[in-house]
Amino acid sequence: MAPRSGDGVGEGAAQTRSRRKQGTTQRARNLRQAGNQAEALLWLEPKSRKLGGYRFTRQFSIGPFFADFACRERWLVVEIDGSQHADSSYDRHRDDFMQAQGYSILRVWNHDVLKQRTPVCETILAALDGRLAEDIVASDLRFVFTPRSSDTVFSKTDPSV
Repeated sequence: MAPRSGDGVGEGAAQTRSRRKQGTTQRARNLRQAGNQAEALLWLEPKSRKLGGYRFTRQFSIGPFFADFACRERWLVVEIDGSQHADSSYDRHRDDFMQAQGYSILRVWNHDVLKQRTPVCETILAALDGRLAEDIVASDLRFVFTPRSSDTVFSKTDPSV
């Protein structure tokens, strides 16, 4: 097993086997620690598989971007956004990139997480269970669906392909 450095797996130690870009682990850690209140509150649900038994990762790196929450098993990214993200071209670019990698993206507002956490969790479960199977754009929700095939899943998860 590769030795761990003080900065996280794959950072600072040339002999590690990590495929992470240097600085990724520290950046994800900083994002988790500086996360907003809505992210912290919502994280209480998916951590430890409390949300339908699905496993989530917080501040998961996908290429040059970080997803607030990602369920790698179901290829779902959940983003918790404040008003500064409304009609953001940067977020559209991120979504396009993540969708090209095979992820579906669900965006919810901070306010909804803080005031209506149960319906937000139900919406996440609907996406995970495949009950949302088309793009949805509403004033309080955005879901970008990426259809999955067994060939696509295999090629995305098998590094030898």
